[in-house]
Amino acid sequence: MGPRVVLLCSLFGVLLGQGIEQMSIEGCCKDGQSRCNDNEDCAALPLISESTTCRIVQEQCCVTVLEDNMCTTGINMAKDQGACDSLFTNTCEKKTTKMCCDCCLLGKATLEKGLPCDHTLSVGYQCGLVSRACCVHGAADNQTTPTQKTELPNKDETHENGDNSVLSDQCEGKCAHSCVGNHTCTCFKGYKLKPDGKSCEDINECLLGASNCRGGERCINTEGSFRCQREVSCGTGYELTDNNNCKDIDECETGIHNCGPEFECQNTQGSFRCSPKVKCGGGFIQDALGTCIDINECVSQTGPCHHGHICINTVGSYNCQRNSVNCGRGYHLNEEGNRCVDIDECKDHDKVCTGHGCVNLIGSFRCECEAGYIFNSISRMCEDINECRHYPGRLCAHKCENALGSYKCSCTTGFKLSVDGRNCDDLNECDSNPCSQECANVYGSYQCYCRRGYQLSDIDGLTCEDIDECALPTGGHICSYRCHNTPGSFHCSCPVKGYTLSPNGRSCQDVDECVTGTHTCLVDQSCFNVQGEFKCLSFDCPANYRRVGETVARLQRSDTIRCVKSCQPNDVACALDPMHSVSHTFISMPTFREFTKPEEIVFLRTSVPAYGGYHLSSYDVKFDILEGNVENAFDIIKRVEKGLYVGVVRQVKALIGPLTTVLKLSMRNLTTQGDSGQNIINVHVFVSEFWF
Repeated sequence: MGPRVVLLCSLFGVLLGQGIEQMSIEGCCKDGQSRCNDNEDCAALPLISESTTCRIVQEQCCVTVLEDNMCTTGINMAKDQGACDSLFTNTCEKKTTKMCCDCCLLGKATLEKGLPCDHTLSVGYQCGLVSRACCVHGAADNQTTPTQKTELPNKDETHENGDNSVLSDQCEGKCAHSCVGNHTCTCFKGYKLKPDGKSCEDINECLLGASNCRGGERCINTEGSFRCQREVSCGTGYELTDNNNCKDIDECETGIHNCGPEFECQNTQGSFRCSPKVKCGGGFIQDALGTCIDINECVSQTGPCHHGHICINTVGSYNCQRNSVNCGRGYHLNEEGNRCVDIDECKDHDKVCTGHGCVNLIGSFRCECEAGYIFNSISRMCEDINECRHYPGRLCAHKCENALGSYKCSCTTGFKLSVDGRNCDDLNECDSNPCSQECANVYGSYQCYCRRGYQLSDIDGLTCEDIDECALPTGGHICSYRCHNTPGSFHCSCPVKGYTLSPNGRSCQDVDECVTGTHTCLVDQSCFNVQGEFKCLSFDCPANYRRVGETVARLQRSDTIRCVKSCQPNDVACALDPMHSVSHTFISMPTFREFTKPEEIVFLRTSVPAYGGYHLSSYDVKFDILEGNVENAFDIIKRVEKGLYVGVVRQVKALIGPLTTVLKLSMRNLTTQGDSGQNIINVHVFVSEFWF
């Protein structure tokens, strides 16, 4: 404790210079020691002052007491057990306890080997103190010197000669306690001399194991001495005396009892008792509130009346009356009326154990129940055993149904009871043909499915309904013209005239009457096939024009009938007419279901070079639609292909057939001097009413 006191005093001196202390350092230290003795956490002590100095001193004094207690535990273990093997837990508390235990064993070993207790081993200051104390204490025990309680003498006490130690000091006032002459200093009891030979420091009797505290007491070091404090409180009803013993508290004398005005207090060891002031007479007992309550002697006493009598309780007493014969259940009086005899319930077998065996007993009976029944001792009847409830899941594979005296198993839908009456086998529902077409058995059920062209009904899941392929979202694209639903399938048809069904059974193919010879054109007419029908065409050239080529019996799309100008001699008007030729060409088109962009249908090719010159003169071509542009569904554009001008006739708007029109086209050759010639092209357009 000495070095710690010096450290705290030094720290106190420094902190005093800061001027922040608000209470005495001794008070702060005593508070920390007291709280450690009360087993409070030294790292979380409540603040008793706003001073930082006080907090530090309070915590350090608490830690010092804690370490002393832990060290004392280690010393006692070394003395009592002679080993420290149980202190290997890696905690701060166990480390301190083990250090003191090991160092005490070191001191005892030093004594056993006959070595001096003041060894010079570098084991640390605290370990050296513990080792020396255990060594010295052991030597004292070997000399059978009785250990006395350490007492701290008054520092102002005088020597035996009565002279004051200061007055007889021969050490020139250098000794802290007393001088024994020849400049040698000594310390009072409970202190030891420091290495400087002058100063004295407190001996920690608790740390050195030099205290005489009894079992259940804890040693607490004090300046120059020590004191013993009980580790366990006295408990309720006792108080601790000055000599550290427990004394009973007389609650009646101190007036801390809670007895009411109708009671008087009687002290007992560790407690007290409230006794009623009013005493109850015979046949009564007093309750906790002092009220007198009648005692039922017929219940509280064993046999208060003689045999053959019954006990009747009265207020404060009881009466005995002669007992009349009263037979209990299962007995009846004999003919003499003086004795109870057994009733044989089994004589009336049909009323007692209906359908079961009956066994008569003295004063009772028992039914021998058949299998599936159990005897109810309260109702005294055979009751059915509900096997399904008593053995759930162990009797039947699926469902268990209780029956009188037995049970029966049943199966869920899709299963049938097997021959053992308990398990369930899969039922092949397909054997009974539940489906309208195909049936597939599955475990516990079945599945219906349909042939191609049918689908399973959403209503019953059994019937196969025809799929109307024509009504499906894609039905409009199954057939080119008409779709006809049939059971399980469908078929396509085409218009009656002009078409035939293609080999794929869905598309409609145009019949070329001009090829098959089924047309009705005359000899001087040409047959032109259009989609779904045919046209008989005949053309005559206008005056002053002659036809190029002969009339053909069948016209194709690429054919052109051309009339060129042929003037009579001296026909000036004919010669000056700029129109050089009149041509006829033919095209057959469907009614487009979807028209998204212009369709190019006719190409008018010229021999006029684009952007060229001829004899220093420039040439150009102009294309126009003169007649027959129904609903402005056509236009004509000019473009260049392979260096030559080409006129392209386009369909720019959808037309709904059947429709026939003749586009009269004009192709004029232009020069810088004006028109050099004109050609008329008549395009015969036939639009079918169908898209195919």
